Amino acid sequence: MTSFLWGLGILLIVNAFACLWRATAGPTAVDRVLAVNVIGTKTLVVLVLLAMLFAKEMLLDVALVYGLLNFVITITAGRFLETGRLVGDWS
Repeated sequence: MTSFLWGLGILLIVNAFACLWRATAGPTAVDRVLAVNVIGTKTLVVLVLLAMLFAKEMLLDVALVYGLLNFVITITAGRFLETGRLVGDWS
């Protein structure tokens, strides 16, 4: 089971680098934001896998905070791309 988790973690990291390529070469800003969001989600999953491998509950807390920050940053970037500003009414 340990070798499976290590292999899964390596596969996720390799896939995150493919998303990094999309973040740099994306034709639109929305593609770049989505690619960065996917990278953040993959990082979250890798943190959970590491918590399972090393039996460290602290890494689960770090993953939870990282996931919340990833969500807030994605919502903020989406709002900025939609309206062009970060404060004010949604219109």
